[in-house]
Formats: sequence, structure tokens, C-alpha cells
Amino acid sequence: MITIERLIQKIYPGKWEALEELDQKYNAIESKFGFPPKKRFQSIMGEYDQNTLIIERQWESMAVMEATYEKIMADPEYQALGKETIGVVKSSRMEAYAPMP
Repeated sequence: MITIERLIQKIYPGKWEALEELDQKYNAIESKFGFPPKKRFQSIMGEYDQNTLIIERQWESMAVMEATYEKIMADPEYQALGKETIGVVKSSRMEAYAPMP
């Protein structure tokens, strides 16, 4: 069963350019591990302010998503990139969704 991943990040004001640079680095690493393509959205109204980035991906299953994250989180390059993110991303929250029967 497919799983939709939604990552909701609060970006520090004035850090959107730095975020773009980081995102290119994340894309390079994630492609090595088989991450599916992502869609990115910036909040313009609603619950989240304009410094909110929402990233969505569709995985073929929760098991595939979990296995892929387990592998990438053990990668030293990915771990180091996480340290660079601290000054750009204020907070991050992940959600997962499954289709209704």
C-alpha cells in the first residue's frame, strides 16, 4: 500500500536562499538511496506561516520508506548535512498517510 510522506519545516526568516543550497545537497544524497521525487510547497495561507516549507513524497509502501530512511540515517555524509541544517531549519515534523479503502 502506498504511503504519502509529508515533511513540514519551519524555516528561519531570511534563510530561504541557504535552504536552496542545502536542498541541492540533500537531493544528491537522497538520489543515491532511491528516494522518490518530492514536491515542495511554501505556505501562503492557513495554519502555517509563510516561513513554512512542506515537502511531499509518495512511497510504494511504509516498509520501503522505513528501510530507505534506516539506510540514509546511517550515512556519514547525510549525518554531516544534518548539522548544516540547524541554522536554516527551525523545526521539522514528519507525517505519513495511507489511502482510504
